[in-house]
Amino acid sequence: MKIIDRYILKSYLTRLISVFTICMFIFVIQTFWLFIDELAGKGLDLLIIGKFLLYYSPKLIPLVLPLSVLLASLMTFGSLSENYEFAAMKSTGISLQRALLGLVIFHVALGIGTFYFSNHVIPYGELKSYNLRRNLAKLEPTLAIREGIFNEIGQYNIKVKNKYGDNDRFLEDVIIHEYTPNKQNNIVIKAERGEMKNEPTDPNLKLVLYNGNRYEEVIPKKVKDRARIPHAKVSFEEYEMNIDLSQFNNVDLEEEKITTSYRMQKIDQLLVSIDTLQTNFSEELEVFNRNFSKKSVVSSLVRDEKKLIESSALPKHLLDFIITDMDWKKSRVYDESMSKIQNALRDLSIKRGPFFAYQKLINVHKITFHEKYTLLFVSLLLFLIGASLGAIIRKGGLGLPLVLSVIIFLTYHYIGLFGKNAAEDNSISPIIASWLSTLILAPFSYILTKRASADKGFISLYDVYAPILNLIKKIPFPKKS
Repeated sequence: MKIIDRYILKSYLTRLISVFTICMFIFVIQTFWLFIDELAGKGLDLLIIGKFLLYYSPKLIPLVLPLSVLLASLMTFGSLSENYEFAAMKSTGISLQRALLGLVIFHVALGIGTFYFSNHVIPYGELKSYNLRRNLAKLEPTLAIREGIFNEIGQYNIKVKNKYGDNDRFLEDVIIHEYTPNKQNNIVIKAERGEMKNEPTDPNLKLVLYNGNRYEEVIPKKVKDRARIPHAKVSFEEYEMNIDLSQFNNVDLEEEKITTSYRMQKIDQLLVSIDTLQTNFSEELEVFNRNFSKKSVVSSLVRDEKKLIESSALPKHLLDFIITDMDWKKSRVYDESMSKIQNALRDLSIKRGPFFAYQKLINVHKITFHEKYTLLFVSLLLFLIGASLGAIIRKGGLGLPLVLSVIIFLTYHYIGLFGKNAAEDNSISPIIASWLSTLILAPFSYILTKRASADKGFISLYDVYAPILNLIKKIPFPKKS
């Protein structure tokens, strides 16, 4: 590797790592705020939250890496052009293509690495993050008795009118519903005031009630005794309860029940899933087609007429008379057609939803399959666009390059998003949708690289107004007398 290649590679990698770190940090913070409602208030420690963000981070790489490559290339080659370093290179016979050679090789290797990352690391991260998120959703908010509403804690439902004192441990006007083993609310406790003797986060909650009553509905074994609705009432001055919290939020966060989602599958697994889904979908369509055809009145009459013609041994003139005599059935067909058509439309409407969902599932599998291959080329194409634009605009830093990078990246991202949404609805082919943004980037990067190599600007005003002037000259205007 020559000195010029090492110099350009060092300058580029320094900016790429810096930009990637900053963008990744921003996207991780955005992810945290996106799921803040699911994480907050459940007593989670930083280790669990950090583990969730770590598992979720690989999904962000296909977004962060292209943006980082685009911005880093714009900044690097914009600075080289702004400081006339490219002019010095060209004066010694080094062209732009030669200056880009080392980084092109680097981005080819980066594309291959990104492909393997998307095929192995991203599915594993999706598996872990999705199941961890499902398990976190099972957790109840941390133990806190709020005023004015019933708070379900284990087998108890507690409501207090007011809380006061240190750490809100004194309670006023307490109502407790206790669920018995038969899952019925047979015990109710009411007290004027209460006190929590220890912290609510302890394994056992010790609750002392003062000046109240305990009501219990007694269910006799004999049916005739139940009509009397027997119950028991006990008054107390002090009543102590120990609420077991050992089973509260006893959720296994490492449990993995969902392992077959399309986002969790590698390329070979996606191929098997796509083939299986398409086979099952074709079989369901064939079965529905056969059943639907059997219900059609017109189809049945046509089949009956063909069978009559094929199996009959009568002379032709008698057969023609019988077939002509069958014309009276047409009126019956017309009378029944409306109800039959309505039934058929209803069957089609009922089946339309499941068939659409099945086709959408197949399409998202295909999109995920092809998106793994598009990552091979995205970084290289965005690098060529960024390097060419940097050489053309001759601006480094975070000003104009940042604006251009965001505009180009959002355009690329939303074109892909539009294609993906259209492919899920089966409006366009999933293959075209997956490669649409890449196919648009390819000619754009070629044109920009060619113009930058020829020291031409991004847009030539002459190329815009020259055809218009030539057209105006060809218009025969009337001459003045």
